[in-house]
Amino acid sequence: MLITPNYCQTMARYNAWQNTGLREMLKDISTADLTKDRGAFFGSILGTLNHLLWADTIWMSRFDGGPSSDVPLKDSLTMTPTAAVWSADRFRMDGRISLWAKDLKAIDLVGDLSWYSGAMQRQMTRPKAICVMQVFNHQTHHRGQVHALLTQMGLKPQDTDIPFMPDAF
Repeated sequence: MLITPNYCQTMARYNAWQNTGLREMLKDISTADLTKDRGAFFGSILGTLNHLLWADTIWMSRFDGGPSSDVPLKDSLTMTPTAAVWSADRFRMDGRISLWAKDLKAIDLVGDLSWYSGAMQRQMTRPKAICVMQVFNHQTHHRGQVHALLTQMGLKPQDTDIPFMPDAF
């Protein structure tokens, strides 16, 4: 098996741990600083975090059958207007991801997932396990960009290494 429920549960905890650290940091940063274009792929810190929240919402709806987002990809950067709104929505999404992972069975990661991709403008079918890996990889990738932007601002985000995650094992 490519990935296991335990992998998903660990990555869900990692995701929540990292986002908790970001929520704490963002409280002390002005909206102007969070929305300033810093040359990242999605421009600003908040734009990058919004895109990530948007993508998690879309993917989780595919995995758990729950609500999706009616925000189109092109508007994902402004999905939430402030750090406070992002923080509340992110907290709820992290809970949703954790609950999904907690109840996951090995069989849930087998087979294909089919969906219509607005980004690709076509029907897609890929192995479920690959799609799940994509979600966790996508989170880590974009949080890494945010980490770099915060570091450029002279701030010190928390450790990002999984072995340093509290209660990881």
